Amino acid sequence: MNNFFKNIHNIWNVKELRKKIIITLSILLIYRFGAYIPIPGINPLGINNFIERFNSESKGLIHILSSFTGGAFNRASILALGIMPYISSSIIMQLMCIIIPNLHKLQKEGESGRKQINFITRWLTIIICMFQAFVYLTSLTKQLIPFSSFFNSVYLIDINSFYGKIIFWIIGILTLTSGTLFTMWLGDKITDIGIGNGISLIIMSGIISKLPDAIIKEIYYKLRIDNYGIIFLFIEFLLWLLVILFSITIIQAIRKIPVQYVSHYKTFLTSNYFLLNKKHQYIPLKMNSVGVMPLIFSQAIMLFPITFYNYIENSNIKKFFHLFQDIYGLWYNLTIAILVIIFTFFYTAITIPVNQMADDLKRNGGYVPGIKPGKETSEYIDYILFYITFPGSILLSIISILPSLIFRLGITQGFSLFYGGTSLLIVVGVILDIVQQINIYLLNYHYDDLMMKNRRIKYTKL
Repeated sequence: MNNFFKNIHNIWNVKELRKKIIITLSILLIYRFGAYIPIPGINPLGINNFIERFNSESKGLIHILSSFTGGAFNRASILALGIMPYISSSIIMQLMCIIIPNLHKLQKEGESGRKQINFITRWLTIIICMFQAFVYLTSLTKQLIPFSSFFNSVYLIDINSFYGKIIFWIIGILTLTSGTLFTMWLGDKITDIGIGNGISLIIMSGIISKLPDAIIKEIYYKLRIDNYGIIFLFIEFLLWLLVILFSITIIQAIRKIPVQYVSHYKTFLTSNYFLLNKKHQYIPLKMNSVGVMPLIFSQAIMLFPITFYNYIENSNIKKFFHLFQDIYGLWYNLTIAILVIIFTFFYTAITIPVNQMADDLKRNGGYVPGIKPGKETSEYIDYILFYITFPGSILLSIISILPSLIFRLGITQGFSLFYGGTSLLIVVGVILDIVQQINIYLLNYHYDDLMMKNRRIKYTKL
């Protein structure tokens, strides 16, 4: 405990780090305020009744989307779409850079190429955002908050009239698109002048905001059952801690491939033989090198049958889609697990350039001991990558279905989302990244402080 307070004291003493943390927290606070501002035309007082109904009836991916936006999704907020359109456009651009030769060439042009791809990604975000805003407003007016009466509903505009509906939709689409662009701007500001990755921190803040309420509801629910509720709570939180440790292990697990460089060999001539002094390095390959992308891909695909279920008229197709409506059911979880495994291999293959790694290694005079440079090195790295990705994909699929399994054991829906899935991996990954950056700042601070002390001692002796 003393070390914890000592680390807090050290962090606060570093002026630059203290400034970055304050800026980051201030920007996140602005984002959280924005999550409570409703779309123009929505009554902020009448929306409370809808939130209560939404929390009691919502399930599936809609509930997950709400947790990603910190509740902005079910509040009909100006930030209801959150940062998800930007993530979708980034994924599409990564795939397009592989398929389209001009974009692939642009990707290799360094900083200038990266800026152009980023520019295209942002315009694609606007297009995706306008489409998602249209779908969101359709669900809002037809399913989530159906218009009943002008004075008794949550709407401040009479959307039964033609002009009222047009005004509400135009304002709604522009507002939701602007909200996503504003969220992207906040994320960029955190990345530039704050600490950590801004986009990831915004997503994490939305997820974390639901945690206190989920814990309070879980405690209240367990203590209300019987006298053994405290024991069940202790077991639940112990299991939750083990799941978090399990997630940390998956994120940080690496396989080191030893590498040697010809230029790092130093030869010393003695009376009878040559003595070689070798400097070893290694290539770190993560067991889970793609993060939460396979889970996001899989959940995006599973969103289609849930979204379009109410619009399907064919009874046979509707019966088939009905199998995937329950996120706690067998077919949904089996499909998610299979998709996670498939997308883990797919995304690993397109994001880790094995051939380029082998070429760069050969160009810099490096080689893997016992493996010839060039093609054989590429095949060896690909071989190692396959055998560490396979168990990584299996473990990732287990994490993806853990919330459903935990919910079946009697844990509330809100708290079960933190037992695995995308939510837990995002939170754990972002926290580990922030801790690493803080440690780097502290290390540089102590190094500079040590250098200044050595200089003072040196000048004192002189």
